[in-house]
Amino acid sequence: MHPGPAAAAGGLDFPVAGQLTVIGLCALTAYLAHLALAVFNDGVRPFMLDFLHGRTTRTATGAVSFGLSAGFIFGLGAPMALSSGVLNPWLVFLPTDLLGILAPRKWLAPVLGAAWGAVVVFGLKGANEMAHELPVDFLTAMQQMATPILFLFTLFPVLAISKQFGRPAGAVAGVVELALVVLTMKLWPKVFAGAPAMAAGVLLLIGFAVAKDLRQRRTQRAGTAEERPAVPDDDPMVSLFSASAARLRRHLPLFMALGAGVCLLAQLHIFGGGEATSFLIAKGRSAEAAQVDFYRAFGFLPLIATTALASGAYGIAGFTFVYPIGYLLPSPWWALVCGALVFAAEVLALSGIGRVLGGLPSVRDSSEQLRGAIGATLQLALLFGSLLAAQAMGGGLGILLVGGLYLLNEAMGRVVVRTAAGPAAVVVGGVLLNVLYWLDLFTPLTS
Repeated sequence: MHPGPAAAAGGLDFPVAGQLTVIGLCALTAYLAHLALAVFNDGVRPFMLDFLHGRTTRTATGAVSFGLSAGFIFGLGAPMALSSGVLNPWLVFLPTDLLGILAPRKWLAPVLGAAWGAVVVFGLKGANEMAHELPVDFLTAMQQMATPILFLFTLFPVLAISKQFGRPAGAVAGVVELALVVLTMKLWPKVFAGAPAMAAGVLLLIGFAVAKDLRQRRTQRAGTAEERPAVPDDDPMVSLFSASAARLRRHLPLFMALGAGVCLLAQLHIFGGGEATSFLIAKGRSAEAAQVDFYRAFGFLPLIATTALASGAYGIAGFTFVYPIGYLLPSPWWALVCGALVFAAEVLALSGIGRVLGGLPSVRDSSEQLRGAIGATLQLALLFGSLLAAQAMGGGLGILLVGGLYLLNEAMGRVVVRTAAGPAAVVVGGVLLNVLYWLDLFTPLTS
C-alpha cells in the first residue's frame, strides 16, 4: 500500500479552518471535562460520579485520568498522527480530559484546552518535519503499519462471534468474510476489501444476538407470571440513571456545540476516529473510513450509554456516529448542523437506549465481545506492523530493538499498554538507530 496524500506530503500541515477547529474543540472538551459533563476515556468516566458528588478531589481524579491515558497519548496517539499525517482522538481528546479535570478554575479549563490544541496543530508539524530530516526516517517506516491494521482489523467480528456463539458460528463468519474479501479484491479493486467483510461480520453478530434474545423472550413468556422477576419501583439504579439523563439534558446546548465541532473535525478530513480509519482518511478513502467507524460504533454504544447513565458524564464523541457522518458530508456547514442534531438526538434518547439495552442481554454481551475483539486484532496488527516498520528502518537490528523493547515492556508489567507498546517501540527504536548512526555504529538502509 502506498502512503496517502497526507502521509506522503509530510502531513500535519492543516489549513486555517482546521487549526481553528482543533483549538476551539480542545477548549470546549476541556471545559466539559472540568464540569464533569463529558470525557473521552471510557475508563475514566465511571470515576466521574464520585468526583461529581465530592467524594474525591480533582487531583485524585486527574491522577486516574493520567494513569489511564498517558500510554495512549504518547505511545499511540502521537506516533499514529506523525506516521499517517492525520489526527486521532487519543492525541486530541485524552489530554483535554486531563487538563479539564485538573484545572482549578472554570475559566482556566478552556484556556488550557486551547493551548493543547495549538500544540497539536503547530508543534506536531515541526516535530514531523524534524523527524523526516533524520538519517533514519522512522516516521516514513511507520507507514508500514497501515496494511496489517487495515486487513487484520477486518476480522474482529469473527473473533467476537467465536467467543460469544462458539467455534462453528465463528467458522461460518470467517468463511463469509474471507469470501467477501477475495471477491471485493477481484471485482471491485478500488474498494477497500475489508469494508464489505466487516459489514457482513457485524450483521451476523447482531443477527445471532437478536435471535438468541428473542428465543429467551419466548421461553420467558411461556413461564408463569410468578417465575418472572419483579423489578422494584424504588430501584436505586433506576433513580440514578434518571438523574444522570436529566443532568445531561439540562446541558443540551453544550452537547450540540460539541457534536457540531467533532463532526466538523471529521468533515475536514484531518482526523480519523480509529487506527484503521486514520490511514484510510490519509489515503482519501472517506467512504471506507465511514464504514469502518460505523461498524466500530456498535461495539462501544452500550458501554458509552450505560457509563453515561451511571456517572452523569457523556462521551466526548458521543456514540461516535458523528465520525462516519462527518467523513461523508460535502460541506462544513452541513457538518455543523448534522453534528449538533445527532448529539441532541443521542442525549435525548439516552434513557430510552438504556431501557432497550436492559431487555437485550445478548446484544449487550455482543458489545463486550466486539470491544474485546477489536482490542485483540489491533494488538496483533500494531505489533506486526511495528515489526514491519522496524525492518524497513533498520533491518535485523531494527527488529531486535523494537521487538526487544516490546518484550521488555511485557517483562516490566506493561508500563505502556499493549496497544500502544508497538508504535512507541518504533519511535524509541528509531531514535536509538539515529544515535547509533551519529556514533558511526549503524548505516541506514538504502531505499
